[in-house]
Amino acid sequence: MSKPLKRLKPIYVEVQDYLLDLVGGSDYGPGDRIPSERTLADTLGINRMTVRKAIDRLVERSVLERNGTSGTRIPLVQVSRPIDASASLGITRIIRNAGGEPGSKLLHFGEEAATESVAQRLELQPGSDLVMARRLRSVNDEAFCIETSYLPASRVPGLSAEDLLSGQSLYELLRQRYDIEVSIRDREIGVGTATEREAQLLALAPGSPTLVLRIVARDREGRPIEYMRSVNHPHHVVFRSSAAPAQA
Repeated sequence: MSKPLKRLKPIYVEVQDYLLDLVGGSDYGPGDRIPSERTLADTLGINRMTVRKAIDRLVERSVLERNGTSGTRIPLVQVSRPIDASASLGITRIIRNAGGEPGSKLLHFGEEAATESVAQRLELQPGSDLVMARRLRSVNDEAFCIETSYLPASRVPGLSAEDLLSGQSLYELLRQRYDIEVSIRDREIGVGTATEREAQLLALAPGSPTLVLRIVARDREGRPIEYMRSVNHPHHVVFRSSAAPAQA
């Protein structure tokens, strides 16, 4: 039998937290329906109006969606990201090619020294000057990932926060201003755990699993130009490969 909710917050906020934990777990995926309002009310020992208020707030945040008379469900995947080493499209073009409207919010921009881990990926000496940009990416006004990019400062002189505030593709900017044609060759995909800040930005419960994509983008000569770490919402993003299956 489920334990009653602790009354440390407004009740509907506690219900929201409960639902975020529920849909962030391994038992639910994109398109799955959550329990009915009546079932949730009985399980949590509260009235249906409170449950409905919590669900309304999560629908407003696009965490859940109502589907006519068939109940409330987790939204279907919004972004399909290629994982083939030969794929060179940035996320902006991927979304536009799929008919979506890309969005980008700059969370942080600045210069910093390369840590040993980042320096190794960019084939630089630790302590080298980097430009770091962190952006919240969205599709149709729904946040789906947080991307942190590190670029050698010597390769992008004059790059500023204003360049990225317009939402322009970083790869397009590199091509147009610096004559750097990007070819993505190194990709890693893993599972992470959302920090409190990541969870807030992606409308997840703190500690929820995330899909983590790491990319080293290279120029025509094969030199690393960007190391990017992308934290993705597990219900809004799917990674796919377009490679033909091997013949038996």
